Amino acid sequence: MSLLLAGVQQNDEVLVPGLTFVATANAISYCGGIPHFVDIEEDTLGINPFKLENYLSSIMEVSGGCSINKNTGRKISAIVPVHIFGHPCKIDAILEVAKKYKLEMVEDAAESLGSFYKGKHTGTFGKLGAISFNGNKIITTGGGGMIITDDEELARQAKHLTTTAKVSHKWEYVHDRLGYNYRMPNLNAALGCAQLNRLPELLQSKRDLFGKYREQISRIDDIRLFEEPSYCSSNYWLQTTILDEANLALRDEILAILNDTGLMSRPAWTGIHKLNPFQDCPRMDMSTTECLEKRIINLPSSSFLNR
Repeated sequence: MSLLLAGVQQNDEVLVPGLTFVATANAISYCGGIPHFVDIEEDTLGINPFKLENYLSSIMEVSGGCSINKNTGRKISAIVPVHIFGHPCKIDAILEVAKKYKLEMVEDAAESLGSFYKGKHTGTFGKLGAISFNGNKIITTGGGGMIITDDEELARQAKHLTTTAKVSHKWEYVHDRLGYNYRMPNLNAALGCAQLNRLPELLQSKRDLFGKYREQISRIDDIRLFEEPSYCSSNYWLQTTILDEANLALRDEILAILNDTGLMSRPAWTGIHKLNPFQDCPRMDMSTTECLEKRIINLPSSSFLNR
């Protein structure tokens, strides 16, 4: 819905990082758009704004207020930065690139409720942002999520389109546009509102758990725990470890040992550009994405583990 509201149309290309959950790319495809994969950086796990700038300068031309991919002839209309595992990416630098190339920015803040970049909450930098309330997130309503925007007209359109585009009337059923039945049931919303009251407590529990992991993992060579930079505040949704490149062959062995002992641990996602539905999509050099996906291990991260 956020992409539609941002103006993504059929056959538009939308820039998206290769390392994210498949739902990010799926959403682009649902709009009739084409995911265009860009590489990430190791220090944030998000889009590398400097590599992105160099890449776009070589493939794009701005014409009539639109950015055109010279290799495909298609319009590139938007960019979707993702705050991976709750860690803020360099969103201000990415926004500058987006402005330069006339791209709308829709933030995938699905995993980053409670995370801040330079004192500002993730999901509030672009035209719209999206937060997930799936069952594994910081707070949950059992599913669904939330759109963030400071544009009152976009907010009105979002509410209208997600409630079947029904025109308000005492009794008539009039629908003025193609609408979607994306309403969150009241019972689910009540569950989410109750958990919002506990959000500071849940975030502190995640941070305390990070501290305990850091104390132990700092004693182990050749692996590090991902830590927020000084200018960010992460929600530490997932406790993320990264193997040194020389030891990436150990990832599966470590995962097997952890899971066999009852410690449910997971790798990062497979780079989306490798998945069958997206193999023919445009992409830049994805070397950092392909390296990191082999080295990341996410440890048990529930806020209840700190009790």
